[in-house]
Amino acid sequence: MTSALLIQFIIFIVALAALLKASDWFVDSAEKIGLSWGISPFVIGVTIVAFGTSLPELASSIAAVMGGESKIVIGNVVGSNITNIVLVLGLVAIVAKRIPVDFKTMDLPLLLGSAFLFWFTLQDAKFEIWEAILCLACLVMFLVSSFSSNENDGDEELPKSTGKDFLFLFLGGALVWLGAKFTIEAIQNICTETGISSGFIAQTVVALGTSLPEVVVSISAARKGQSGIAVGNVIGSNIFNTYAVMGIARLFGDLIVEDSILQFSLPLMVVLTVMLAFMVLTSKISRWEGALLLVFYAFFIIQSILSL
Repeated sequence: MTSALLIQFIIFIVALAALLKASDWFVDSAEKIGLSWGISPFVIGVTIVAFGTSLPELASSIAAVMGGESKIVIGNVVGSNITNIVLVLGLVAIVAKRIPVDFKTMDLPLLLGSAFLFWFTLQDAKFEIWEAILCLACLVMFLVSSFSSNENDGDEELPKSTGKDFLFLFLGGALVWLGAKFTIEAIQNICTETGISSGFIAQTVVALGTSLPEVVVSISAARKGQSGIAVGNVIGSNIFNTYAVMGIARLFGDLIVEDSILQFSLPLMVVLTVMLAFMVLTSKISRWEGALLLVFYAFFIIQSILSL
């Protein structure tokens, strides 16, 4: 192992440790502030936490477009959405043994709509500026829908948030973003040193790196019994990835769509989104369903490796 490669491994470990701690701060602070405002845990997950954990995808995608590597954007979004569903929910289901789901508060129609819209807009192998504007308009509608569906008992006494909660929210969010950023950079450098192709990096390594906040935050929330935040985080993150990351990144330049995305990864993302919808119809995601999701993740990774 060369010294340069060793340095990248050290950066990866340090950045991941910072990400783990920052995610704890972010979840705890977001929950306290949200509850003090009368917002339900699920809505907290699909908005505040989801946006915070989607910042790495957004930042890396903008940087990719400005750096002339726009083909990474769509691969990152599709790969991240797949990773969120099969890896994040799979691990959460196994850790929590069972994820109870309140179907009445689920934003599944919006999630399904975002997946199908994403698929339709890319069928011509282009992502036009008007399609980006459409995605951003859908993002606004999603936020309005999430907050308008919030249910709170007016007679229940709300907990109070403090200045410390806001400090740790912003500090945690910043460290989540920085931790993920350095983690991604380290992983990319490691792959560059080992000669792995950029296409594989975009759909798997970069997607996994930018999904680390979702993995850490969701598992942390599940261990604390906050399954509403865990599931809502995944759903909200995928919607944010599709609408915000694609929409905003396109404003900075053209996005290149690779054939491998259209032929395999994008259809798989849509299928997995539909499968998730069927799973939650039973009002829970069981441990064996979580194991099934992990099998799909292994299939995705293996197929991506074989396509190198």
